Amino acid sequence: MALKAMLPRDCLASSSNLPLFDRAAAPRKGKTLKGTGMKRTILITGCSSGIGLDAARGLHQRGWRVFATCRQEPDCERLRAEGLESFVLDYADEASIEAAVAEVVARTGGRLDALYNNGAFACPGAVEDLPRGALRAIFETNLFGYHDLTRRVIPLMRAQGGGRIINCSSVLGLVALKWRGAYVATKFAMEGLTDVLRIEMADTGIKVILIEPGPITSSIREKAIPHFERWIDWEQSARSDEYRGLRSRLYESSGPDKWELPASAVTAKLIDALESPRPKPRYYVTTPTYLMGAARRLLPTWLLDWVISKA
Repeated sequence: MALKAMLPRDCLASSSNLPLFDRAAAPRKGKTLKGTGMKRTILITGCSSGIGLDAARGLHQRGWRVFATCRQEPDCERLRAEGLESFVLDYADEASIEAAVAEVVARTGGRLDALYNNGAFACPGAVEDLPRGALRAIFETNLFGYHDLTRRVIPLMRAQGGGRIINCSSVLGLVALKWRGAYVATKFAMEGLTDVLRIEMADTGIKVILIEPGPITSSIREKAIPHFERWIDWEQSARSDEYRGLRSRLYESSGPDKWELPASAVTAKLIDALESPRPKPRYYVTTPTYLMGAARRLLPTWLLDWVISKA
């Protein structure tokens, strides 16, 4: 098996038209809360495209009441036109997070059964070329925003006696990959913070869960371009020659990754995490995640580094 095929091509899933994952294989359909007739409620972030959009549509079809949030109002308008409840939530803006939680409380009377933290972006570049501002910006969205929103939701779940908090991580929360330092750092940090929260919430009815996708069809590669252009002065880098190859992969799609799955593959794992009476603490998605999860456990660091260097 070619090592290059074992890891996502740009930590960034590519944009391609793949067939939908078979939803018939997903767990049983979501039901209303016992004795109330009320639909289960979930707040999902990053619903403008990709994983978040598929999750919002899939759970809505299963009978969940979905609050599908996006960073920009035009995307929310598009989702409302589909029949979804949608409003703005920007992880980088504390006031936006506060307002979004207040909106949920106003619409449900203070109940929220699940939170799916999903929105994130990437900033490709060598670690030595990442300025402090680049790290600050990506951590604001990929970690601090998750944490802020989670803290605001936990009191609602405590008051109702339970809930599910599901964080979308990545295979790059398990292993490192060249050029992906900023993104890897946020996902490694998220994994640690989520593990601690899961342990701390063990004496409550709140289940804390990680989903770890590998290459998934999405627009994350295209959305990384403005961050690369803003922060990485690649022409002045000691690695300027290497950046020419990176830029060609970043700016030009070469089609789907060998192991790439559609976003609905993540939704299938999300459904199990939400509806199983005993959800797993971690859900791997795609072959590269399973391979790298095993490699991290079994290989010494020097050998794992060698394997990844060949990707």
